[in-house]
Amino acid sequence: MPNLLLELRSEEIPARMQRKAAGDLKKLVTDALVEAGLSYEGAREYWTPRRLALDIHGLTARSADVREERKGPRTDANEKAIEGFLRGAGLSSVSEAQVVSDPKKGDFYVAVISKPGRATEEIVTDVMPGIIRDFPWPKSMRWGKASSKPGALRWVRPLQSIVCTFGPEHEETTVIPFEIDGITASNITYGHRFHAPEAITVRRFDDYAANLERAKVILDAERRKDIILHDARDIAFANGLELVEDEGLLEEVSGLVEWPQVLMGSFEEDYLSIPSEIIRLTIKTNQKCFVTRASGSETLSNKFILVSNIQAIDGGKEIVHGNGKVVRARLSDALHFWKRDQGNLPDLETLTASAAKFGLDINKPLDQRMAKLDALDVTFHAKLGTQGARVARIRALAKELADITGADAALIDRAAVLAKADLRTEAVGEFPELQGLMGRKYAALQGENASVAAAIEDHYKPQGPSDRVPEDRVAITIALADKLDTLIGFWAIDEKPTGSKDPFALRRAALGVVRILLERRIRLPLLATTREGDLLSFFHDRLKVYLRDQGARHDLIDAVLTPDADDLLMVARRVEALTAFITSEDGKNLLAGTKRATQLLVAEEKKGTVIADGVSAALLKLDAEKELFTAISSASKDASDAVAGEDFRSAMEALSKLRGPVDRFFEEVLVNDEDAAIRANRLALLRLIREATGTVADFSKISG
Repeated sequence: MPNLLLELRSEEIPARMQRKAAGDLKKLVTDALVEAGLSYEGAREYWTPRRLALDIHGLTARSADVREERKGPRTDANEKAIEGFLRGAGLSSVSEAQVVSDPKKGDFYVAVISKPGRATEEIVTDVMPGIIRDFPWPKSMRWGKASSKPGALRWVRPLQSIVCTFGPEHEETTVIPFEIDGITASNITYGHRFHAPEAITVRRFDDYAANLERAKVILDAERRKDIILHDARDIAFANGLELVEDEGLLEEVSGLVEWPQVLMGSFEEDYLSIPSEIIRLTIKTNQKCFVTRASGSETLSNKFILVSNIQAIDGGKEIVHGNGKVVRARLSDALHFWKRDQGNLPDLETLTASAAKFGLDINKPLDQRMAKLDALDVTFHAKLGTQGARVARIRALAKELADITGADAALIDRAAVLAKADLRTEAVGEFPELQGLMGRKYAALQGENASVAAAIEDHYKPQGPSDRVPEDRVAITIALADKLDTLIGFWAIDEKPTGSKDPFALRRAALGVVRILLERRIRLPLLATTREGDLLSFFHDRLKVYLRDQGARHDLIDAVLTPDADDLLMVARRVEALTAFITSEDGKNLLAGTKRATQLLVAEEKKGTVIADGVSAALLKLDAEKELFTAISSASKDASDAVAGEDFRSAMEALSKLRGPVDRFFEEVLVNDEDAAIRANRLALLRLIREATGTVADFSKISG
């Protein structure tokens, strides 16, 4: 079967857009071909900085003929209904329709619509211009003389050429010469911009990829990544070092080069006095280079690894020299930031009021930065006030939480007032992703307690499902206060997440609270803390996500989680105990019996059947119902006592003793006895089963 090769070649595409764009191209093209009636065996997308490519193999040569019968109105229908049917079916008169008789419904019109298949070349010519013109780039541009004309082509960078060939695997291929804005698809592409700028004629994917490689272009991005990673590891090892690996940087760098050449540069060892995190970010952000360290050490070396797109005749000496100059200049700036942040601010006299407000020591650099943050009235959110006001709220909330977390009140207060101070440091101003981490380093330098320093960094955590949770009690307290203040504030101004939109990362904040409470086993009454029922429901949603990710069944979560359950740790413990119980033999059988009792009880309640207010021992006639009544009385008390003591496993064990009596009851007792009093008494006994199991979970919500 034939294969289709497509390449869209342009000026350099931003690295961050390449992978998604190639995937979008694959989906748009294959969806359009399938919608047009074609099928294919497989498709794979490729990308480099200057091209998106698509290889579709096993594509049918033409779409199938289609015959469709479209049923219309009865022959005696009104004229407008018949006209609408003819118009929709593309018929000019009823004489072109068939009349079909139905013994029950009478005679009605049927339009037989035949559509002949089309050649794949024709379909591609039809769909490709629209796909290219409407391509979903995050940002696009117009260029050249045509850019001033209405409807001019927009593309991420100027589009230069298109390849589109189609044909069998071992025969000659043909060009599908569709055209868009003066660019006509052909079988001509170009290799590396500097090493092989000459035109290359291609037929199908195999020779296309091979010709590009000879022209110093490695088409497969994953292969480019692999080359970069292994060459970087090798060159580091050869110099007695190890590569500090960075998957995000590796992905970006592979999108900057078509012919990767890995080289090593260096900078003066004096710059190693800068924290490793700043060195790494400086070199990564400004030069897209990797850093190295001594094998087995956390301390960086003064060697960095760069990736060039040119195989230089001097072995890369000039490239290394040029990159080294830029790296040294940027590290010089970073060293300046690092030293400035440890010194006094020039306007200390303007900060005394803010320092007094937060109990800050104006002689300490980090305290000065917090005072500056407050004095400048830096806005946190237009409707939620300044960063200073936010710190004051976090401070007050952290004080309330201290009794729950058991952290030292003085350390909590100190950590709260310094937590956001590094937002006014020059290092964080240059690299916002270092907030918290730099605060910890500056706190340690000015002699803060280790718990305070740790809290400054860790109060932002966890920032995602794979991020670590704070361990120190002071850090836990500030982290909870920070996230709860954010959630309470945005709920108060009605800025809640909607659909997929969550601009203030409130889902992440709520999940962070859930993870801290559960993983650090903290009992926090959220409803009393937040005073917002709708927000509690939001926490419940995040709790469900977390517990399901941990392997809990959704029905068991629903069975335990009530609308007013604000102690999430207790909910999680109930789910854990219920999971263990319901998978046991006793649990399965008790569930079946409880469901039967509940269903029968609900049915009778709907019918208005009289149910006794309580069970009368005098009306229990059979041994099976007497045994069940005794068992329920005992199990219900034991389960309630265990729940009160928060021993949910014991509560489940107490309920498990009901299994035998419940089974025997349904085997030997007829609930709907002819005697109304006995029937009402037995229904009350069923209600006791529901109430007893309800002390630990709503069994009606459990599937199975």
